[in-house]
Amino acid sequence: MNTNPFAIAEIISTTILQAVSESNTQTEYRRPLIAYTPADNPLFNRLRELVTPQHMLPQDLLPDAVSVVSFFIPFAPWVVISNTGDKEKASPEWAKAYIETNALIGHITMQIINTLAEQGIQAATVPATHNFDPVTLISKWGHKSVAVVAGLGSFGLNQLVITDAGCAGRFGSLVLNAELPYTNLKPRQRCLYFYDGSCQECIWSCPVGALHQENYLDKQLCWQQCQKNERGYLYLGKADVCGKCSTGPCACESPI
Repeated sequence: MNTNPFAIAEIISTTILQAVSESNTQTEYRRPLIAYTPADNPLFNRLRELVTPQHMLPQDLLPDAVSVVSFFIPFAPWVVISNTGDKEKASPEWAKAYIETNALIGHITMQIINTLAEQGIQAATVPATHNFDPVTLISKWGHKSVAVVAGLGSFGLNQLVITDAGCAGRFGSLVLNAELPYTNLKPRQRCLYFYDGSCQECIWSCPVGALHQENYLDKQLCWQQCQKNERGYLYLGKADVCGKCSTGPCACESPI
């Protein structure tokens, strides 16, 4: 087994960066963000308190998990702009980005898993989406929550994770049984509403009023709107997405 943490991290980061830069997609991306955190980070246990008691720990994905990788693939600004025209319906470009990026994340994680296996390292992941309970709409392994644990960003009023590259994009993660050079990113506030109350654009932009000032998301209302969009984009694939709350000042950067 290759036990050099920096060499393993190089394999992971190179795979992610190269796959995104060479992606054969209509969607364009900015440079991905990547973070590494220990599998025994106590914040993973906190997810069972804050998200759901059934939220998986890294060891549930891989019994001898040592490290967790979280990464964020941010959309190009024009993808965000495309979704600001129609106030009700997600743009075709946004719907396409959702489908293409989920597939890209699946390709990236499988490539990492296969490459690490050649080094004698085991890794595991869950799909980028559609890994949630159909009734509660809660994921047992939330890629966004894992990103917060890893220090990539913080949750905003829009219930999305705002990173230094904004919140418009998609997250992926995986666990592995080898050490990595942990990034030790410090948590900090990136949402203007939570910082000084100066922004509620995500609330205003939600077409169904699913977001509330009390830091509350009506998941069922949100899901109904996503399914409505899916029915309108059946020719693209499974585009059960909306993204209107991803188009504010936190879309492409941290406003703080």
